[in-house]
Amino acid sequence: MPGEPLPLGFVFRSRAKEEKAATASTASPTDSTQSRHPQAPKGRPTPKRSQAQGQRRSVANTPTTRKEAAKRQREDRRTAMERQRKALASGDERYLPARDKGPVRKFARDFIDSRFNIAEWFLPMAVVILVLSMVRVASLQNVALLLWLVVILLIVLDSIVSATRLKKALRERFGDDNKRGAVAYALMRSLQMRRLRLPKPQVKRGERP
Repeated sequence: MPGEPLPLGFVFRSRAKEEKAATASTASPTDSTQSRHPQAPKGRPTPKRSQAQGQRRSVANTPTTRKEAAKRQREDRRTAMERQRKALASGDERYLPARDKGPVRKFARDFIDSRFNIAEWFLPMAVVILVLSMVRVASLQNVALLLWLVVILLIVLDSIVSATRLKKALRERFGDDNKRGAVAYALMRSLQMRRLRLPKPQVKRGERP
């Protein structure tokens, strides 16, 4: 009859069925995502096996303690120094020190290495003059003093000529590019003997850079 109350079992059974259906509908999207790769970010495609292996390898190689980090830094520094040493011997631009990098510095080095510079003989001549000045003979000491003055004068004149020619060559070759410090860099190189220069000379004497 319409006025009779519903049985309690029917009411509780209906509610239980509705809750179970609601739970199943909300759980279905979650179940569909269970097949997602555990390392893939949410909402992104699963990474390839090579990428996943690379990520695991990078995590494994990451130092976990301060001691391991310091050891890794020392190894990296040693590797960088070895590359730099080889670059100074071969002229490899990739691993040269910052002061030697760039086409302007390379041109300045080649310009100096292609010339005969009086300044590169400064140290050998200074040794000879020092030996002569130590001899207790007045005439030899006077000769040593005169040679010292002549050497200094020749080096100054040669440096002025080299600097003037290098400035002109740099303007012609590089125009308005940054050439700051290139002339001083070249003059300091001219004071070193050719076989002791670093980076090693890449041009022969008389060869146009």
